[in-house]
Amino acid sequence: MESTYKTRLTSEQLDGIVQQHFNTGIQEYKEMIDGWANHAYFITKNDGQKVVLKIAPSNGIKLMRCEQHVMVAEVEALRLAAELQDVPVPRVLAYDPSLTLVSAEYFIMEYMPGKPYNKVKDQYSAAEQESIEQQLGAYNRRINKIKGERFGYFSSKKPHYTTWKEAFLSLMDDMLADGKAAGVELSIRYEELERLIQEKSDVLDDVKEPVLVHWDLWDGNVFVEAGQITAIIDFERSLWADPLMEHYFSHFNHTPGFLKGYGRAVTTDSERKRRSLYDLYFDLALRIECPYRQYDNKEHIQWAIDNLEEGIQRFQSS
Repeated sequence: MESTYKTRLTSEQLDGIVQQHFNTGIQEYKEMIDGWANHAYFITKNDGQKVVLKIAPSNGIKLMRCEQHVMVAEVEALRLAAELQDVPVPRVLAYDPSLTLVSAEYFIMEYMPGKPYNKVKDQYSAAEQESIEQQLGAYNRRINKIKGERFGYFSSKKPHYTTWKEAFLSLMDDMLADGKAAGVELSIRYEELERLIQEKSDVLDDVKEPVLVHWDLWDGNVFVEAGQITAIIDFERSLWADPLMEHYFSHFNHTPGFLKGYGRAVTTDSERKRRSLYDLYFDLALRIECPYRQYDNKEHIQWAIDNLEEGIQRFQSS
């Protein structure tokens, strides 16, 4: 599945960028096609070092509110996660928001070995999958140990809030505003959904401390090799939030291995109600991003519609 607003670079542009930051040229490069918003290139420099360049959509592309200013957020979140020293994340080698060499901001990070877990998961036995997911739970818990001062989007260019309830309702307002602007139809009226969200939001006040939340830590953003996690990538959607917002607590995964590694599960009434709000937010994101990214895969679009329909029904009965 392809998104139509990726920024693509020529070999000459890539060579110029590498010359600018490393004083050497490119030996070879390859487009990495898995990303859905930002675009990435695997590069081997003339000195033999392997790096990955990630470039944002060009200015003027209409992005969802939650996708604005995400590159600087990813760079800063990666730098914070690297300070933990025991979580396998790529080091940021260069970041350029100036738009002087190319039409969009970009950063360069070290190359990490392994393959996306979603691509090789079926090659592992159930016991091996549980082991990998237990590793993921432990790493995710370490990431969530990074504490912030206020809640909300990670980027300093976005507003932040003293309470998680204010922050989450702002995230949800952005999501629903994007849905309305794109003409996305829901199975109930937007006004009714907004009323239900407000009605169920008091449990958010139980969250007192903002921590770094990856939020997009699904199997495609986990690299594995020989049964070991070698990298955790794509911090662009990071939030200062409730750790229960992490993907493996969602209705999509929530596996025993992850919960064992993380050392926590969704057990209390407050946690279950909060998780129902986060599931709704994610299901909305999967549907509303389709028109913005102009996906061409009709099967995926229909899946997102059906998934959201089921999600709204779950939320109504939660």
